[in-house]
Amino acid sequence: MIKTSIGTKLKKQELIFLSLFAILIGLLVGLLDFVFGKGLLILSAFRDTHFLYLIPFLAVSGLFIVYLYDRFGGKAKVGMALLFEFGHGKEETIPLVLIPLVLLSTWITHLFGGSAGREGVAVQIGASLAHYFSKFSQFKSASRLYLVVGMSAGFAGLFQTPIVAVLFSLELLLLDHVFLRALIPATLAAFTASMTTHFLGLEKFSVLLKEPPVLSLDLFLKMIILCLLFGMVGNSFAVSLAHLKIYFSRILGNPYQRIMVIGFLLSLLLIFLHFGRYSGLGTNLIDAAFGEKQVLAYDWFFKLVLTVVTIAAGFQGGEVTPLFAIGASLGAVLAPFFGLPIEMVAALGYVCVFASATNTFFAPLFIGFEVFGSEYFVFFFLALVFAYSLNRNYSIYSKQERLIL
Repeated sequence: MIKTSIGTKLKKQELIFLSLFAILIGLLVGLLDFVFGKGLLILSAFRDTHFLYLIPFLAVSGLFIVYLYDRFGGKAKVGMALLFEFGHGKEETIPLVLIPLVLLSTWITHLFGGSAGREGVAVQIGASLAHYFSKFSQFKSASRLYLVVGMSAGFAGLFQTPIVAVLFSLELLLLDHVFLRALIPATLAAFTASMTTHFLGLEKFSVLLKEPPVLSLDLFLKMIILCLLFGMVGNSFAVSLAHLKIYFSRILGNPYQRIMVIGFLLSLLLIFLHFGRYSGLGTNLIDAAFGEKQVLAYDWFFKLVLTVVTIAAGFQGGEVTPLFAIGASLGAVLAPFFGLPIEMVAALGYVCVFASATNTFFAPLFIGFEVFGSEYFVFFFLALVFAYSLNRNYSIYSKQERLIL
């Protein structure tokens, strides 16, 4: 037997099975992630070239999304919350119907101009598929472990950051009783999914930053101020999302009415605010921040507001990529005021806003490592210490158990 944690031993037979299971899940989830990610890129490109023809139908498309979940969703209606409830033993099943529902509804949201991400979708796809195949396993006691395997594969396949994927899944769920047991299979699943999507042609986002400056006292003090600001922005995203969901539900109790009314107002805002600049993932803002293109002083603010409104209204998609966009664009705006390189501050914003909004520390730290390289690892660590301190125990995931006591 292989000892993995206090009072927990992993038999070699179980380890072999879980490893093979993880590789299979990595391959299948990688394939689904590729279909989802490639489809999203195609639909986003089509939206960008036909924006004024598609945006008027945002509200109507929202009605269709609500209908799909109302008619076929069942437990899947709650989305990411279901994964947390399952992970903490409050739910026993994750329906397979979650995959086509979340995939199709996210495509619809992006096609018609909503401001949303994609990470939550990939994680749900991975979790649902892993749970389905776990039913054929002889190791029924490892159901929570399968969840971590699926979530890791889903995140890694889409972003091609396998180390982050494993840490993010474990850090979100805080499943200390399966932490070490999950490391080997989750890592295998994550790397397999990442290599699968890379082989199929899905591109990874990465930036080669210039050589880091010397860490002086002056630079350190500037970083503290910057990262406290990033932490406040990330926290405001999480708090706003939580409160706006409650507020919209209170004033517009009917989900069909809610998504129709807010979808209509949202479409007007997206038209008047630079004709779709804030629609979709926000990769245009990320590219601008790191590509020395124009970043408007208010880009980060409008991306934050419109993403929160989109998700709170009932449209589907993740929040992580918009968080990256918010952080990077805010960093690009603040950098000149502090006399620091734009790319460096944009990278700090990229990881810090993500950390503060998701109540995670280690996953954002390794996002910096996998996306921007190892040279800035110390800078990311110091930055996250201060940004994370302003989290105030909030998260974009309402069912996430809190790390801070």
